[in-house]
Amino acid sequence: METSFFDSNVFAYILLPLFIFFARICDVSIDTIRIIFVAKGKRNIAPILGFFEILIWITAISKIMQNLDNYINYIAYAAGFATGNFIGMIIEEKIAMGIQMIRIFADERGPELVQILNGNGYGATVLEAHGARDKVHLIYTIVQRNEIKNVLELITRFNPKAFYTIEDIRAVNEGIFANKTTKNIFPFNNALKRWRKGM
Repeated sequence: METSFFDSNVFAYILLPLFIFFARICDVSIDTIRIIFVAKGKRNIAPILGFFEILIWITAISKIMQNLDNYINYIAYAAGFATGNFIGMIIEEKIAMGIQMIRIFADERGPELVQILNGNGYGATVLEAHGARDKVHLIYTIVQRNEIKNVLELITRFNPKAFYTIEDIRAVNEGIFANKTTKNIFPFNNALKRWRKGM
């Protein structure tokens, strides 16, 4: 009696676990991106990502439930989850989406650092404050997250031992931002904008 390909050992112990493994990577990675959009208030995109995330998850878990005696599937499921978390963190770093505030505690040369930041297109506000020992200048600058590295290079070049903190900002109303191209994870948005301008 001939057995179908789907009943073969190759499918059951190699192809099916691989399918579950990669499906789990996809749904966990999508989950990471969805959480970012939820945190940033992107209401239009988050539900769509959630739909595909759950669709992939249901498909993967249904295959496991149909093959409960195949323990390799369990390992593939767990390995896919772990790998998906790792890849999700890489994606999150590459997207670098959002706005962050850098708070810098500077000495009497604080205004000089403000001029450096302003000269490179970054808005900055300076306040005089009292530290544990002496007077300090408290400098605030709000920048796109993908510009954080450039700003930190300016700060450390000014003072390699500078003390600063970084916080996430949900939204801003107005401000001065560096006039640089930001990353776009949805390239078709640019084409859509050009099409609308031509209307």
